[in-house]
Amino acid sequence: MTAALISPATPLTEDRPAHRDPNVLRWLTAYTSSMLGDGVYYLALSWAAVQAGSPAQAGVVMSVSALPRALLMLGGGVLADRLGPRAVVIGSDAVRCAAVLAVAALLFLTSPGLWPLAALALVFGTVDAVFMPAVGALPVRLTGKGQLARVQGMRGLAIRFSTVLGAPLGGLGVAVGGPAAAFGLAGLLIAVSIPLLVSVRTRDLPRDDSADAGPSTPLGDLATGLRYIRGHRVLAPLMLAIALGDLGFVGPLNVGLTLLADRRGWGASGMGWVLAGFGVGAGAAALVLTVRGRVPRAGLVTGCSCVAGSVAVGSLAFVPTLAAAVGAALAVGLLTGLSGALCGALLQTQSDPACLGRVSAVAGLVSLGLAPLGMPFAAAAIGAWGPGPVYLVSAVVCGLGGVVALVVPALRRAELPG
Repeated sequence: MTAALISPATPLTEDRPAHRDPNVLRWLTAYTSSMLGDGVYYLALSWAAVQAGSPAQAGVVMSVSALPRALLMLGGGVLADRLGPRAVVIGSDAVRCAAVLAVAALLFLTSPGLWPLAALALVFGTVDAVFMPAVGALPVRLTGKGQLARVQGMRGLAIRFSTVLGAPLGGLGVAVGGPAAAFGLAGLLIAVSIPLLVSVRTRDLPRDDSADAGPSTPLGDLATGLRYIRGHRVLAPLMLAIALGDLGFVGPLNVGLTLLADRRGWGASGMGWVLAGFGVGAGAAALVLTVRGRVPRAGLVTGCSCVAGSVAVGSLAFVPTLAAAVGAALAVGLLTGLSGALCGALLQTQSDPACLGRVSAVAGLVSLGLAPLGMPFAAAAIGAWGPGPVYLVSAVVCGLGGVVALVVPALRRAELPG
């Protein structure tokens, strides 16, 4: 891969605090609007699929996007590195906007059944495979490396805001004008991000030529990126830590929590309170990073917070009351939110910019492709042995991610730039 394949960038010479940088704020507004559109889209898709088919068919429609996302994620990382993350994010949002608005128009004019919904889900999954690595590779090109922890905090706040507001907006759209109106609202929210992203400037970054060794073909670039991660003394153990942390976290906080709430008699409202506690904790962690801007001894803090968060995960199955479960979930959100944001910042600061799209793709594949595979096993195990043993095993697996961060010297000593 040659330097000509990296998208042109405007040098940014001033390292302003990210929360006061208009360039970063334009990107953050675009990202928030795009994520809000995603939240409205997912509610509209699920509602329209249930109305158009059976529950089983609706489930298939909702899961269609997972396969292309998993299969194409690594290729999306190569594309982000070849074309530049800014161009890929703009193109991805443009395609998603056009697809959603087309389905909105189709639903407004006729009742076509499930096929356009399945096609839309397939398009979203395919586009997500290139969008997610590019989103992960973009922040380091917007601001100085010393601001990346703050940017991760700001991004976390945007995600929490979008999660809280997206579903109610989608429900309002369905209530006012049906799925067609909700899809139209989703498309408009995604459309808002495009001119903002066009106005965002990116910086040229120094590159390590060793990261680009190898044939300049897509497969060659992918192989080079994987070799780069495997040989890196910080990124390789960091990927293992992320994989273990997510694998132990996803089951208990998704399908496991539903089963736990049912067994304890908390009901849907109780599960909602537990999830709210988690959201508040994760939001607090994002706010702390936004305000502080930098966490000293980032590798050590990542490992410690992951280990402590795993203890909080395990405690969820043993707390005696709903109030205690909400408190435990708040601790889980705070600690895992902190470790997750620091992992993201370390990935960006430790990676060579020429490989950052591929590094982000591998991290995304681990979190979104491999970790969810544990959910059916967690559900089956809870049915067979109850929540206690499953939550304990999950906590141990999650904690091993923190242990990796603590026992590998290069990762434990990793620092974020000041």
